[in-house]
Amino acid sequence: MMTYREQTRKVNIGGRMIGGGCPVAIQSMTNTPTEDIAATAAQIRRLEAAGCEIIRCTVPTYEAAAALKEIKKQITIPLVADIHFDYKMAIAAMENGADKIRINPGNIGGREKVKAVVDAAKERQIPIRVGVNSGSLEKELVEKYHGVTAQGIVESALDKVHMIEDMDYDNLVISIKSSDVLMCVKAHELLADKTPYPLHVGITESGTVTSGNIKSAIGLGLILHQGIGDTIRVSLTGDPVEEIRSAKLILRTLGLRKGGIEVVSCPTCGRTKIDLIRLAGEVEKMTADFPLDIKVAVMGCVVNGPGEAKEADIGIAGGIGEGLLIKKGEIIRKVPEEELLEALRQELLNWEYQTR
Repeated sequence: MMTYREQTRKVNIGGRMIGGGCPVAIQSMTNTPTEDIAATAAQIRRLEAAGCEIIRCTVPTYEAAAALKEIKKQITIPLVADIHFDYKMAIAAMENGADKIRINPGNIGGREKVKAVVDAAKERQIPIRVGVNSGSLEKELVEKYHGVTAQGIVESALDKVHMIEDMDYDNLVISIKSSDVLMCVKAHELLADKTPYPLHVGITESGTVTSGNIKSAIGLGLILHQGIGDTIRVSLTGDPVEEIRSAKLILRTLGLRKGGIEVVSCPTCGRTKIDLIRLAGEVEKMTADFPLDIKVAVMGCVVNGPGEAKEADIGIAGGIGEGLLIKKGEIIRKVPEEELLEALRQELLNWEYQTR
């Protein structure tokens, strides 16, 4: 049986295809002033290097809209313009090369203004992402459903989609977000049956790196595991590069993305005789640069280390002043503690060379 993801329409965002069974794309959003071309382009290049595949920038002013043209010259991934209230900014963004625009049609001032945006998008075949957040749910829907509910969010989104469809345009992506994780999950379950358009998935206002990652992992995990969702953003308060790292890990954990080293490590116990917390952190940082699709284990003791690491392709286990280098659960050799990280790095270099 086909998943919802495989049945959604394909949409072209600046050369990046989403929907129709395409791999789930990772998005993020800049937090620099878009008018600052140098800072915004530099941040996007950092995000590209981390694995970002679609980037969104806020466009609150004409200066920001004009900046998109120059920013696009300095990046390689599709650029989405985020519009909140002024429909003129959406049109200006498209005139300056935005690959997609994100609007909430309910916030930009009536049907005629929405039509002006749709006409500009239609002329250039630029996709429109119809975005609805639980915090902006219309008063009549709050009253109808006796509060902010998943049903109300879905009805709001579909009302806006139907408005644009009535304007003879269907190059659309939908996003429905809430900071309430289970409400967000329920809303996506309800919406997936009711629309053919690709869905952008995220838990909005999820919080800092710690709380936001937990909320996003639960929410995105529940949604994506049901075959729902074509693009994702892990919304975190902090450096947006952290969003990319988290999104990649969520997708890999769900089996939706291959590539990149997966680091597993034990939680430490009284048998641990090595600075495992430091070592695991160093291993995770070091392995980020290797284009290998393998699992690396970092274990805290030589008692259980080899056995617990046998499902990993390669691993290390700590002892008193020394450690073990392990492949597929078999001990290769003992290594002094201070040389353990470098020994692992050399093994990974050899692995990379052999797979070229």
